[in-house]
Amino acid sequence: MTVDCIIEDDRWTDIDALAQIATDAVFERLGLEPSIFEVSLLACDDARITALNADFRDKPAATNVLSWPSDERAAAIDGEMPEPPQPGPDQELGDIAIAYDTCAREASEAGKTIRDHTLHLLVHGTLHLLGFDHERDRDATLMEGLETEILGKLGIRDPYRG
Repeated sequence: MTVDCIIEDDRWTDIDALAQIATDAVFERLGLEPSIFEVSLLACDDARITALNADFRDKPAATNVLSWPSDERAAAIDGEMPEPPQPGPDQELGDIAIAYDTCAREASEAGKTIRDHTLHLLVHGTLHLLGFDHERDRDATLMEGLETEILGKLGIRDPYRG
């Protein structure tokens, strides 16, 4: 998996490595060949992600992670697997933006390391690029289950348990 990182906030010291770990783990779990796909990642701060959230979601507030899939892959039926990406000439899966300030604050509040929380958010964002979502109940159950399983293999505890 090629992860093209644009680092706007220098506090993201190891984001390249974390992005590679997260995307590779997602692709391994889903049985997809990572070497033919690409993801773009913007590692930014709260000010930048607030502007993006306002522009693209009409929500002028900071958030932890945003994602923009290059294609619509969502399952038509709640709880079913999305359509996997097909090999072809354009293998750009989409874009992810992650905000350092919100990520660090959430990690601290939850008693997690920023590394573990960042990996979770990058797994989450990558799953969104692959058509997973959490708007419908069964879709959320599927996505959260995959996140928990993938993170468990990375030695990170279930982020959805208290």
